[in-house]
Amino acid sequence: MDETTQPELRSFIPVKPDSDFPIQNLPYGVFRRVDGRRAVGVAIGDQVLDLTEAESAGLLKTSYFGEPSLNAFMGAGREVWRSVRAQVSQLLREDVTTLRDDADMRDRVLVPQSEVTMELPAEIGDYTDFYSSREHATNVGTMFRGADNALMPNWLHLPVAYHGRASSVVPTGTAVHRPCGQTRPNDEEPPVFGPSRLVDFELEMGFFVGPGSTLGNPIPVENAADHIFGMVLVNDWSARDIQKWEYQPLGPFLAKNFATTISPWVVTMDALEPFRCAGPTQDPEPLPYLRSSGPQAFDIQLEVGLKTPKMQTAASIAHSNFKYMYWSVVQQLAHHTVTGCNVRPGDLMASGTISGPDKGSRGSLLELTWRGTEPLQFETGEERKFMQDGDELWLSGYCQGEGYRVGFGECRGEVLPAKTRG
Repeated sequence: MDETTQPELRSFIPVKPDSDFPIQNLPYGVFRRVDGRRAVGVAIGDQVLDLTEAESAGLLKTSYFGEPSLNAFMGAGREVWRSVRAQVSQLLREDVTTLRDDADMRDRVLVPQSEVTMELPAEIGDYTDFYSSREHATNVGTMFRGADNALMPNWLHLPVAYHGRASSVVPTGTAVHRPCGQTRPNDEEPPVFGPSRLVDFELEMGFFVGPGSTLGNPIPVENAADHIFGMVLVNDWSARDIQKWEYQPLGPFLAKNFATTISPWVVTMDALEPFRCAGPTQDPEPLPYLRSSGPQAFDIQLEVGLKTPKMQTAASIAHSNFKYMYWSVVQQLAHHTVTGCNVRPGDLMASGTISGPDKGSRGSLLELTWRGTEPLQFETGEERKFMQDGDELWLSGYCQGEGYRVGFGECRGEVLPAKTRG
């Protein structure tokens, strides 16, 4: 186990046992102070360590945080990541006096999370959305093709994916307007244009590419981990009625391009390493370029909450786990680049909807309500088949350690009424 993930480590900044951000985590993000200054930071407890200020003050031997983006740092590679992580961990330890006993410096480099606005952690050049949960693919296939033809013939042989729209990836808290587009409510009549009536969420996780690759050179599966910087929560909003009409023969387009919400703190793969576990057995065995050795899944507990305008707090509607994913992140990256497709630091790749083996672990309203035939019932007397205007959707996730947890913070968005004109 890496020294920075030892369970006994403690920070001089108080951290509650159920906090997402103990010293074992140290996720990276980009934030804006109340005076408008933007900076790179690390979350610790309810505080943010301003790495831009810490670097300027000489507290860190780094040169990556002068710009309010993590792209350069992501591209620097694992050796640099581990060096900086070790420095930050050392600076925050309860028995290290450098920052702990310097009140003026603490005021300069530490700021309460409640006083900052989180932004996207990187300039995302490309976004790819996979379809890697067998349970999700089976559920959706069963609904539309029947149980005997639930999985398409290619699904167990390769990580299915499509290229998404990077420009509409937004950080937590960004409101999402109900999209407009073509739908065909009646198969016997022509399509109509208007607001989507079937807006859905998708419980996903995503990883950011670290060092990129050059055009024409695949990333071998055995080297893929060196190109993955860290992970975030992802809600890939979907308009199911628009998707149904448009997706043949090339897949989703407008149904997915209107918004994708991510959690702003990027949890590094080093922080997740203690929670590595075996994923599902892959049968048939993948082709050689997709074969990886050792456990490649991660035990990340996930929860979905939905809050209607009548609710005081969100109601929990699903629990799942990232370990259910059939195709691993290293297989996804190896497959993505096997053609020689080049990737760049800050590219985002999402897992696809994460569903588990039982009804309560389904990662979308499409599945939870089985295409709207089994509406969710709430204590307010309301029911939901799909998202309504004013509804808010929360995603949360964490790994449970010995006396601490490594969490991702919140991934939240509210659905607003459609805008038929700009």
